[in-house]
Formats: sequence, C-alpha cells, structure tokens
Amino acid sequence: MEILGIDIGGSGIKGAIVDTVRGEFISERLRIETPQPSKPAAVAAVVGEISAHFKWEAPIGCTVPAVVKRGVTKTAANIDGAWIGADAEGLLKCKTGNPVILLNDADAAGVAEMKFGAGRDRDGLVAILTLGTGIGSSLFMDGRLIPNTELGHLIIRGKDAEERATDRARQEKGYSWKQWGKRVSEYLEYLESLITPDLFIIGGGVSKRYQKFFPYIKCKTEIVPAQLRNRAGIVGAAVAATELT
Repeated sequence: MEILGIDIGGSGIKGAIVDTVRGEFISERLRIETPQPSKPAAVAAVVGEISAHFKWEAPIGCTVPAVVKRGVTKTAANIDGAWIGADAEGLLKCKTGNPVILLNDADAAGVAEMKFGAGRDRDGLVAILTLGTGIGSSLFMDGRLIPNTELGHLIIRGKDAEERATDRARQEKGYSWKQWGKRVSEYLEYLESLITPDLFIIGGGVSKRYQKFFPYIKCKTEIVPAQLRNRAGIVGAAVAATELT
C-alpha cells in the first residue's frame, strides 16, 4: 500500500510517499522550512503544499511534536504554543482535502522501528528513545503502542533529563563520549527502575555512533541502536494512516 507520510518538525516539514509493506520511500523526500512563527494555520498550509506537490488524494499520516488526543494537540514542543488545544487533525484535513491521522512524532518513529527496524518481532515492553535536541519516547507492549509518553522529562538530579542526556547537551557542554555515556546510563537506569522494560532502542542521529557511548551504559536491560533513523517519522506516520483505508 502507498501512503503519504508527513513529519512536522521545529525546523522543517518533510514528506514522502511510503510503501507501507516494505517501509521504504517510493518518492523523493520533499522538505520545506517550518514557518516562523510556527502557528497551526501556517504549518497546515505547508502540509497542504506538500500534499498538492504529490497530487495526493488519499489518506495521509502526519506527525507533530506534541501530545495528540483524538486529533487535538495538548502540548507543543519546538513549535508555537498556539498548538495547545488546537483541533490539529481537523485543520490538516481541511488544508489537504484528505483524511488525516495525526500522532506524536516519537510515537510515529516508534511505529516504524517496531515494524521494520530493531523492534521487529520483539514482544514484551519495548522503550524507544531518541536522543537529539530533546528526548523523544515511545512505549510498546507486545507490539501495541502506549501513546503520548513524555519520558524525556523525568527529573534526574533535580533537572529535566533533557538537560543531561540529549545529544544537544553533549555538544553544548563539551562532554566526552564517556562523560555523556554515563549521563545517558543514569537516565536509562532510572527509567529502568520505573518501568522494567525488556528492550531499549536508542535512536536519533547520534545512534549512528552508538559504539562510542554504549560501553558506558550500565543498565541491565538489553539496549540496541535504532535502524530507521531519519526515515522513521515519515514511515511510521504512513503506517498509522493505513487504518484509514
């Protein structure tokens, strides 16, 4: 099945047509800068532009960096605060003229990773964490998504975990891989004590260099790098939208 997936980010909005059976792009990816300020109407207009670019007349899967409940965005991370309380799914349907399913960006990435990546055929409780500008999280129990977790905001040593364990923190504070790996370990060990997962999957661009910091992670849970990386959001959004067909 072919579905258009769109990933709304703080700096760019990206879309591609996805083969949802293989988890692969079957078109070139289109990226358009996120409008500033990133008000819902302005962002929705770009989503409409991407849909028009592909001449799309079918369901669309779309991600947003926010908690999403029944199509309404309840939070806003790296996008304008006007998203809080917005009927975002309805707005996107209006701008594209197509059925739209909207989900949290980390959840979408998790959907892709569980279907096509490191989580494929894994049961039990799987926690997928992206260590980038922030910490995105998604949880799956026996392959079923537990939506809208915000595990990057756990408090470690009196600070939001995102201030210690993100790749942004590593770069801004000049941590060595060993120093940063120990902070990531502390975060994962704390999370481990709360939810006792069967597997941690670590994503984000830094996961390409997992061999530099995995040796310093001391949690008991199995830990592996993500496989889909920057394709995951678009692919996961497209897979989620298959329920609309």
